[in-house]
Amino acid sequence: MTKFDIELVGKVGSMALINKEYNDINYNVIARLSKELKPGYIWVTSGAAEIGRLDFIKRNGYELDGDSSEVKTDYAAQGQSILMSNYRQYMDSRYSLRQILVEHQHFNNEVKREYLKKLLIRCPKQNAIPIINYNDPLSTEEIIKMELIQLGNSENYVHGIDNDETASQIACLVKSKRLLIMTSVDGIYSDVNDKDSLVKFISGATVSEVVQNIEEYQKACYGASRKGAGGAKAKLEYIKDPVMNGTEVIIANSKYKLKDILSGDAPSTKIGVDLGVKSKFI
Repeated sequence: MTKFDIELVGKVGSMALINKEYNDINYNVIARLSKELKPGYIWVTSGAAEIGRLDFIKRNGYELDGDSSEVKTDYAAQGQSILMSNYRQYMDSRYSLRQILVEHQHFNNEVKREYLKKLLIRCPKQNAIPIINYNDPLSTEEIIKMELIQLGNSENYVHGIDNDETASQIACLVKSKRLLIMTSVDGIYSDVNDKDSLVKFISGATVSEVVQNIEEYQKACYGASRKGAGGAKAKLEYIKDPVMNGTEVIIANSKYKLKDILSGDAPSTKIGVDLGVKSKFI
């Protein structure tokens, strides 16, 4: 039987944490998610840059203008503290919150990778919940590209710009039993224009069969929830590594409770080897 060091790695996207109607944080979503977090969970959160942008506008009455990388940096630096304070406010007071900002080097450098792994695995024993975000304020895309080129063949390294990739790599690093990717839709669809075409399972008898089936569904994916996001196709690409590592992946809507998603009482797409379904496409 496979031994897992962590029960769950979860990731929530930026748009799930924003109330578009009021141009503000969706306090209902972040409160509900925070209350369900517990030791044994690792939480990867997006949202710092968008929350920082909304906060800046609220305080100044206008948006920043200039170099897009610098603007994102400034917004993310402003949004980080707001994001973390909200998680802390709504999280069970018995648990410690530990913010961890990661960059691609923490995955591509063997020593840093091992150090990060040990930090994360210590958390459940210490009654702590780590909340991870990519270090947007100090890692622009240009800097990352330059540093990856210096490593050699950059295609063989973790880029980490997308928090879906970050969550997937964290799940591999700590050998997580489950990886939950929360998004603005119920899962993966065989036809993006048909809401009744939700794919409940992407499975197979072997890892290679599951990966082949993932690639079939990637052909039907296009579009993204916001500029700069990779969309469902990118999500399916990133989760291949955890699946090959033995992790069950779930893609689900952030509007549902964690417990309902994990118990199967909420719609989702579950991806993994031998999920107990006869057909590989259901």
